[in-house]
Amino acid sequence: MVDPTTTVVWDSALLDYDMGDHPLNPVRVELTMALARELGVLDRPGVRMVTPEPATEADLARIHRPDYLDAVRHAPIDPFFRGWGLNTPDNPVFDGMHEASARICGASIAAAEAVWFGTTKRAVNVAGGLHHAMAARAAGFCVYNDPAVAIARLLDQGAQRVAYVDVDVHHGDGVQAAFYNDPRVLTISLHETPLTLFPGTGFADETGGPAAEGLAVNIPLPPGTGDGGWLRAFRAIVPSILRAFAPEIIFSQCGADSHRLDPLADLRLSVDGQRAAHLAMRELADELCDGRWVATGGGGYALVEVVPRAWTHLLATATGDPLDPQTRIPPAWRRLAAERCPGVPVPETMTDGTPPPVETWQPGTTPDPVDRAILASRMAVFPLHGLDPHDIRD
Repeated sequence: MVDPTTTVVWDSALLDYDMGDHPLNPVRVELTMALARELGVLDRPGVRMVTPEPATEADLARIHRPDYLDAVRHAPIDPFFRGWGLNTPDNPVFDGMHEASARICGASIAAAEAVWFGTTKRAVNVAGGLHHAMAARAAGFCVYNDPAVAIARLLDQGAQRVAYVDVDVHHGDGVQAAFYNDPRVLTISLHETPLTLFPGTGFADETGGPAAEGLAVNIPLPPGTGDGGWLRAFRAIVPSILRAFAPEIIFSQCGADSHRLDPLADLRLSVDGQRAAHLAMRELADELCDGRWVATGGGGYALVEVVPRAWTHLLATATGDPLDPQTRIPPAWRRLAAERCPGVPVPETMTDGTPPPVETWQPGTTPDPVDRAILASRMAVFPLHGLDPHDIRD
């Protein structure tokens, strides 16, 4: 018998986090799981499927204020409800909002605990990654902050060094805020510059509170950054910081909205570049913390063209051999996607056609705005970890 190596947390009830006519459409999660099934990813040896329970009141209250939890419960029954960031275009109220949000948190807790307690090496909750929710405010399509809730559970279970790596196109502000003064949690976020994109935070000089200096790492990248620049920035900063921090577990938010087809942002990654990022995070977990890696989804609004492929690559990376980018997409999935999203182009393969380039950052050799962003981030945090911001070996 093969010991389970990867937990995939899933229940169709996770699709109940549904804001209606809204960019955050749960069809992207439904299509992801359907594509992973069609390609055999979920049937691999060592894959353990887990049905989550909703997070408890105590779980949620580790991050969210009790009066905010009460507001989330009350909002759907009050047609005139206002406040707490709810009942806005970004965060419309919907029936069962508390229960659906708590279930997503419960799914991320289940993933984190499976890894922490050694049931599996890696775990994935593609429905999670709602990283913008604050202690007492919904924001950016996020009601409860499942990554923060799950990390808080890890801390309660005795974790002393949790690394959170966020590759969503938007800054992981809610998770950063939750742990800004906690020396047990390192937060790293690569995102489009807050000068041009929500939520307007995530500058390089946001480096952590007095008790945790250097443990908030922000890499804001200029609009138009593609695979080469994005991966160059990742390689120039993330591995060195993670090695200095020496995490016991890595928790990743893997939003797919950095893709060039995403309608809400302006980075220019391909599915192939996103796949490379997933592989890099798995390799770092293998190197630094015996493979302990928890991954969630996140943003992503090209519902058919991008998200299902990006997160199926994530699931494949977590469950074993990565999928060949040239893999053909099964006709049954293409028909399902066309039915769910009529008129939207349906991809035929798991690649965008071009392998991402391998580029090495060199300090002071180019006026490229990505290189300037890399240097700014290294200057802000590397000295706080005893690293030389100008030394390419760091």
